[in-house]
Amino acid sequence: MKYIQKIVWFAVFFTIVFSCTTKKDTVINRNYHVLTTKFNVLFNGKEAFKKGIAAINETYEDNFWKQLPIEPLEFKEETIIIPKISTGEFSGFDSETSSEKESVKSRSPFDLAEEKAVKAIQKHSMNIVGKERNRQIDDAYLLLGKARYYSQRFIPAIEAFNYVIANYPTASLINETKIWRAKSNIRLENEEFAIETLQLLLVIRDTLEADLPDVIKEKGYTALAMAYVQTDSLQKAKESLLKATRTTIDHEQATRNMFILGQMYALENKKDSARTAFKRILDFKKAPHKFKIHAEIEIAKNFSESSTADELLKNLKKLIKDRDNRPYLDALYYQVGAIEERKDSISLAIENYNKSLRVKNGQSEQKTHTYESLGNLYFKNNEFQLASAYFDSVLKASTDSTELRIRRVKRKFKNLASLIKFEKTVQVNDSILNIAAMPVEAKEAYFQEYVDALKKKDAAVAQKKLKQLAFGNSFGTSLQSTNKGKWYFYNGQSLSFGKNEFQKVWGNRALADDWRWASQLRIPDSQEGDDSQETIVSDRYDVASYVATIPTSTAIIDSLKIERNEGLYELGLIYKQQFVNLPLSIQKLERLRSLGPEENKILPIYYHLYQIYTEINNNEKATFFRNKILTEYADTKFAQIIQYPNKKFTDETSINETEEFYKKCYYLYKEEKYEVVVQKIDEITSTIQNSILIPKFELLKAFAIGKYQEKEAYLKALEFVSVQYGNTEEGKKAKQIVEQLSN
Repeated sequence: MKYIQKIVWFAVFFTIVFSCTTKKDTVINRNYHVLTTKFNVLFNGKEAFKKGIAAINETYEDNFWKQLPIEPLEFKEETIIIPKISTGEFSGFDSETSSEKESVKSRSPFDLAEEKAVKAIQKHSMNIVGKERNRQIDDAYLLLGKARYYSQRFIPAIEAFNYVIANYPTASLINETKIWRAKSNIRLENEEFAIETLQLLLVIRDTLEADLPDVIKEKGYTALAMAYVQTDSLQKAKESLLKATRTTIDHEQATRNMFILGQMYALENKKDSARTAFKRILDFKKAPHKFKIHAEIEIAKNFSESSTADELLKNLKKLIKDRDNRPYLDALYYQVGAIEERKDSISLAIENYNKSLRVKNGQSEQKTHTYESLGNLYFKNNEFQLASAYFDSVLKASTDSTELRIRRVKRKFKNLASLIKFEKTVQVNDSILNIAAMPVEAKEAYFQEYVDALKKKDAAVAQKKLKQLAFGNSFGTSLQSTNKGKWYFYNGQSLSFGKNEFQKVWGNRALADDWRWASQLRIPDSQEGDDSQETIVSDRYDVASYVATIPTSTAIIDSLKIERNEGLYELGLIYKQQFVNLPLSIQKLERLRSLGPEENKILPIYYHLYQIYTEINNNEKATFFRNKILTEYADTKFAQIIQYPNKKFTDETSINETEEFYKKCYYLYKEEKYEVVVQKIDEITSTIQNSILIPKFELLKAFAIGKYQEKEAYLKALEFVSVQYGNTEEGKKAKQIVEQLSN
């Protein structure tokens, strides 16, 4: 019996040994290597690949403010980082040495998947007489290519896919392999080749044989849409996405395709089509929750009829109450605020925008839009200080300073900085000048009222601080927890702590009425002995100290007026030229005119008011300032421009010729031929009025006039440049010179 057992064991042993060889084409050999490849090596590789995909899906965050990428993965110049996996997690039947296990620790799931695919090919390939006998090897090559794709090694990935296509043309996975090869070419910006191969697969083959499975059509048209998006063929991309969404086998990708389709329609302002695409997501039961929530938001964004606003608000508020939607509260509150703003319910809009900002763990991109919306609201209401603060928050919360929207906000913020500066100057100087014009008794009464209000405010703050010291969290949670039910003053430790905190804040105070006032604080004077004390009166409550700060000197008051007038003038220009708020520009310039400004400001004020009133079709006012300029400043260039308002200027000279002409004029200026410079510039300016170099010519002409004519003519020439081209570097430089010459 034992002899028979030995024979059986030896037979099994030699069968296993001989079946391990990849050189013999027998049933045992083929089945052994097929089973070992499929259920051992490839199983572990595919499990590692699945883990890598899951890690990407978990960590990838979609930016729903922009058009979503069709594939939820964006490759950058640096290789993508995939979370590492622990040793032996996918060991299965595949035995590994300890050194192999140690090497796995430093590899990503895709590295491990590639390693398993290579191992399957090297150890289990049965290429006999030019024909592969192991039907699992084509799967190994496909896994190898996919792992390399996600490791951002696209050329080696294409090599693996090409091997499958060339050597396994009848394999069941050949169509999937062609799609992956096309995707790799798209990543390498070979979109034309990818489109050609995908059309050959999806259009020609499908038309001829009509045997492509739905899953292949879905994946193929999705890849084709990727290629068209990358080539900016958005119409063809939409057509491909429509075909891809005929089936929903891959639930997540199908939902993503529907969402992108809705975004494309919204971008083209096809609101009905966009709403249809987003409603389809809501009707799709297997759609991921995040897409359903953002589909609701997109539907709210794309409403056109005001009658549906209340219904949308009701739906959004219902979503806000659902605890499952907490990760999306910032976006939901923002959209409620946006609808309220469209309904002109500004207070409700601001309330919901602020709720969006207060949401914990809100997305930074969402915050930038919320801050911007609040800034725009306050800007429309002329609350520029608040608007500037919110625009500043946009810049701080933004992660991409190169984005066009962020650059616009940055430009608006810079403009607001100048505006706020001048508004503050006007406000402060107006206040000082108003108080300076009061009699002494009125000044004292004014500041006495201020001091009384200040005392009440300080008393309230002091009382609140005292309560915090006595009953707040200052004493620590341990004291409160160990002395529950006991009064604070019965606990010696708490009492001692409170006393020390009181002395830190208030110092040693004598027992007296109104002990909180600084005027009641008394300290010993060492120079006069221990018994003598001096009362220190705080300037904070001293009316006389406030009165003393108001200037009485005529020179100082005049300088304050000049500074205020300059601020009003600058505000008028900013509102006119930068923010195109003509009513506010009129308000500032008209007020400056009523204050009797400096002589060099009168003509520019008249000219700007003439332009504004002409633009808003106030013919009466425009005629008034036109006549003022023509009668009182007839010899200025402003009068000449007004006299010929309909004169057409054309660019008869090219930019290069204009630059060369400017150089000639500049050299003439250097040669001190000033009259010739003025004559040459007058000849050329009539033909280059639309040129960007015209401010340079006018400034050079002003400099030339200053060299051989009177100071008055020089000032007029500079004033023209500073007013007509105030936003250019030449205009700013001319303005500086005018200010220097006027002082």
